[in-house]
Amino acid sequence: MMNTDELRESLLMASKNGYARISPEEREEMNAYCRRYMDFMDACKTEREATAWAVREADKRGFKPFTPGMEAKPGDKIYYNNRNKSIALAVIGTESLAKGANICAAHVDSPRLDVKPNPLYEDSQIAYFKTHYYGGVKKYQWPTVPLALHGVVYRKDGSVVTVTIGEDDNDPVLMISDLLIHLAGDQMQKPLAKGIEGEQLNVILGTEPLDGEGADLVKLNVMQLLHEKYGLIEEDFLSAELTVLPAGKCREVGLDRSLLAAYGHDDRVCAYAELDSLFAIENPAKTAVCILADREEVGSMGISGMQSHYFEHFMGTLCDAQNVKLEDCFANAFCLSADVTNAFDPNFAETCDKRNNAQLNYGVALSKYTGSRGKSGASDASAEAMGHVRTALDSAGVIWQIGILGKVDQGGGGTVAAYMANRNIVTVDAGVPVISMHAPMELVSKLDCYETMRACKAIYLA
Repeated sequence: MMNTDELRESLLMASKNGYARISPEEREEMNAYCRRYMDFMDACKTEREATAWAVREADKRGFKPFTPGMEAKPGDKIYYNNRNKSIALAVIGTESLAKGANICAAHVDSPRLDVKPNPLYEDSQIAYFKTHYYGGVKKYQWPTVPLALHGVVYRKDGSVVTVTIGEDDNDPVLMISDLLIHLAGDQMQKPLAKGIEGEQLNVILGTEPLDGEGADLVKLNVMQLLHEKYGLIEEDFLSAELTVLPAGKCREVGLDRSLLAAYGHDDRVCAYAELDSLFAIENPAKTAVCILADREEVGSMGISGMQSHYFEHFMGTLCDAQNVKLEDCFANAFCLSADVTNAFDPNFAETCDKRNNAQLNYGVALSKYTGSRGKSGASDASAEAMGHVRTALDSAGVIWQIGILGKVDQGGGGTVAAYMANRNIVTVDAGVPVISMHAPMELVSKLDCYETMRACKAIYLA
């Protein structure tokens, strides 16, 4: 007959902080991984930059660009650059694709401010860009933050120029103004959602007029500076993709340096985990596939989003090379939808069910379902699917936890999981817990980042 302590140990679940479970050697590996991740975040603030980075690193590691009709032999490494805004990579396994593939899917777009097609104007001798926010943002968080300009412009002469302003230490930064507290009586009575309106997210570009007579001399000066550096004329904004986002680098947070602050952890923290683990794989049993998708923050629609057909095009060509039906591959495949969830924040404890919420430093968070309220928009993984991941992670010694996105009636969110499941691919959500998600700067734990990378590797090799 077992005593109470023995029964408790054998029957009840006792979660432990990850730092009580990792060895000194693992801690060194964790810190080395996080340094690589910080470099990635500094270099990749947009989906275009992340895709270009992945292509460069894949080329270094012997991956070959995808071409229709190409072979897909065991050990082959292939990538499909989808219009420079999303990418799929694969390491072909020793088993036939008829037995499926092990897939990790993340996204590399993040909430931001997109520059409108006709953005440049002057008002009261201040030049501005007009913007349109992309994804779920709290608009009041964006004024008074140092901002940078990233993107590409298709010029009138047909050439394409890459624009980056605000990241180099010698660059100026951009900024959106806010109302001084002394005159903010009316503003302070508004709900947070109305304190700053979308049409007030106008980015200050300059205040110095050109010498001369006439209107819009500050605007003209700004346009001259852009012409000198990038060869732009105002008409070129009509064929541009420019985005405004927080300037600055990924930084360690806390006196113990245990956290990382950066713009866009959601979801490049999982995208990098997928890439880093895929690059370490040679000759897996099942084909390992990494997806870095675009457009998730606005519903995954569009030619570079997870609802587009580019994934079928990529996988279908690989299946054709092995004389396998794509439908058979998908029916036997497994996908880890690698996207972030919220970390429990004691400052806002009332929004969460603490018993079911992910916490910092407890490892990668598995989410049986996402969605909102009555599980709206969730794929809701089966017991068998959750069991598969549980077994794979436990076998690899990965530190993991369960997480759901807040209290049932509080709100919610989604991932690409539903779109993978719609393809008849068994899918489970998992990712890094985040504090201040969708803010200009987000917080994650180094330990959770590291364990998410290890989780992706375990799934590739399951």
